[in-house]
Amino acid sequence: MAEKVPSWIERLLLPRLSEISGEIKALNMKVEALEKTVNTRIDALEKTFDERLTSLRNEMVSRFEAVNIRIDALEKRIPIIEELAGIKARLTDLERKISVKQR
Repeated sequence: MAEKVPSWIERLLLPRLSEISGEIKALNMKVEALEKTVNTRIDALEKTFDERLTSLRNEMVSRFEAVNIRIDALEKRIPIIEELAGIKARLTDLERKISVKQR
């Protein structure tokens, strides 16, 4: 089929086809550069997100540990508070008995 193409068409079309081919190559290069830029930005965002997530996780772990320490301290105080309440109740009973005997 190439043999049937008149030479004048070939002379008109070949420069234009070469120009279009060059434009396509330039577009491909731009797309590849844009793809690299986008990938770089996505990688940076992922890294930032991972760092912030790790930081948040560490902060939450630290806060939970602080809460656990406080809960442990309160749990140690509960038996003392219960004993103190018992002592106060016995003291109240003793005071009542003493006041009854003094009358």
